[in-house]
Amino acid sequence: MSRYYDYVLGLIPAALIGVTAFLNLVGLSLTAAVPVGAGVALALMGHAMFVRAPLGDATRTATGSPSGTGSPSDTSPLAGPGSD
Repeated sequence: MSRYYDYVLGLIPAALIGVTAFLNLVGLSLTAAVPVGAGVALALMGHAMFVRAPLGDATRTATGSPSGTGSPSDTSPLAGPGSD
């Protein structure tokens, strides 16, 4: 899932600059195009934070590893009850 966040980090400045430049090229003034570009970048950040929220360590260990091969050796020996 880290790939998604890498893409989001790259898309934030691309959306801000790209959308602003595109709207400016089609005739919208720069003072109107910048807030629209910022809104698109803000929507990307909101999606990454709230729709596809990053999982905490506790959630990852409860649901298994991201690759789907959650084995007991993936967790710390002090992670849960019954550990020696």
